[in-house]
Amino acid sequence: MSKKTPIRNRAAEQVQELIRPGQSIELLKELHILTRDGTLNQDTRRKLKQVYHLFGFIEPLLNELEAQQPEGITRADHGAGKSYLGFIIYDLFFRERDHGTIYGIETRQELVDKSSALAQRLDFARMHFLALTSEASAHTALLPETIGIVTALHACDTATDEAIAFGLHKQARHMVLVPCCQAEVATHLRQSKALQLARTPLAELWRHPLHTREVGSQLTNVMRCLYLESQGYRVTVTELVGWEHSLKNELILATWTGQKKRSAAERMQALAEQFGLQDWLQQRFALFQPA
Repeated sequence: MSKKTPIRNRAAEQVQELIRPGQSIELLKELHILTRDGTLNQDTRRKLKQVYHLFGFIEPLLNELEAQQPEGITRADHGAGKSYLGFIIYDLFFRERDHGTIYGIETRQELVDKSSALAQRLDFARMHFLALTSEASAHTALLPETIGIVTALHACDTATDEAIAFGLHKQARHMVLVPCCQAEVATHLRQSKALQLARTPLAELWRHPLHTREVGSQLTNVMRCLYLESQGYRVTVTELVGWEHSLKNELILATWTGQKKRSAAERMQALAEQFGLQDWLQQRFALFQPA
């Protein structure tokens, strides 16, 4: 027994070293980040560190909005899933304030019901969860006309584009996006591969299937950044976590400036023509105006 006690004590110390002061232990257990006896395993430790790292990018944006909008901050999490990020942000930032609201938007009703029940259990009164499609979320009366911050964490394929469209419609001051599994552009590149190989040596970049997927993913995010710049946002791209942990870790941070860059729209058009993606460009980016 005496040999096991120091191990348990060390495990408890490691938890205390990692979690933030005042953070809800009950929440971390409900999210299965902490086990029932209050310890962490390697997977949950990594997940918590990733969420904390992302919160490090979001917290300054929340502070800025709070200074500008003392009546209350609004944040919408698009494709919220189990709302890990939303609950952590509420616990670390909103819980001790008497203002500010988080909206979780998710198409799966069972996840919305579970998140709503958890928020009620924890008395997170200003967390609201809505079972809505992307299009419906932009027009529902259940959400305010403008949103301060729009987030989309590991939004698969076109879900990131839907979050961007939502953010533009809601005149978001900030967007925080972590794209995942971009497949749509790769499909278009495959369909026109023979034609492009005959037309330009650049098509060698996506001749092999593995390269098609990689180039499609890279090109998708480049287009997203240019699109945001063309709509009046300043864009920064960085890592969410080290590449040794995940290859799906590109973090796109966009802040509204009101200065729409014509050059960004011109670059989008040129890239679409070079890669044979003109139809995709018009279909995917609704507000795009050809230069």
